Amino acid sequence: MKPDWTPLDTELARWADAGLTLPLWWRDDDAVAHTSALDQLTALSDVCNIPVHLAVIPALADATLAAHVSANPQLIPIGHGWTHQNHAPAGQKKAEFGAHRPLGELQKEARRGLARLTELFGDNLRRVFVPPWNRVTPELLPVLPALGYTTLSTFTPRAAPLAAPGLAQINCHLDPIAWHAGRSLADPEGLIQQIAGQLADRRAGRADNAEPYGILTHHLVHDAAIWDFTHALLDRLAAGPVRCWTATTRQSAPQKDTPT
Repeated sequence: MKPDWTPLDTELARWADAGLTLPLWWRDDDAVAHTSALDQLTALSDVCNIPVHLAVIPALADATLAAHVSANPQLIPIGHGWTHQNHAPAGQKKAEFGAHRPLGELQKEARRGLARLTELFGDNLRRVFVPPWNRVTPELLPVLPALGYTTLSTFTPRAAPLAAPGLAQINCHLDPIAWHAGRSLADPEGLIQQIAGQLADRRAGRADNAEPYGILTHHLVHDAAIWDFTHALLDRLAAGPVRCWTATTRQSAPQKDTPT
């Protein structure tokens, strides 16, 4: 059965009637190589005319990914941690850049990640830091601008425009995957109600509409249901009163690590 898109369609019509514009962006996590799934993601980005920010795992990324990104300018590479390895103790939520290791180790890996991605993507790289599992210790945030990062991206509405001085925060807000219930598509009616409610809060001034609204996907684990829903969602958004946001190409000069 096809989901009922009426709540979202109605909300988008209200935005249009009010003369409002939704800033929109798309982030897809865990890219490492050129695969058939990446081809499908690229085609979806092209047909919907919405650029997709590829959160690339630096230590695992290879030259096939760099070549594909270079040939497809709608793919925008950003950083996704270092190895996407969990360092949290057993029983705690997964994190690579959590408060489980010395700050110096986190700083070193964040710097290595940016260097590796710059080597692969050159000026195409946008200096966005996406911590795996969307978790990062607050201690690291003031260090990221000195390493060359301009933006932090996690999940759920941001608390403030800046995560730290010199570090913008642009999060994602909707993830269609039911990670803890089979890893297929979450309840589509619930997802539609979620985004319609989030947009209603922005329209009414109860939420920050200056933050681009983020769709989060993971192309390597999508099944047909996730692809179909994502396509239908992006089509509706692209046809509505939206303005696509992309991360800045502005680059700041990284500084050397401080001794620890």
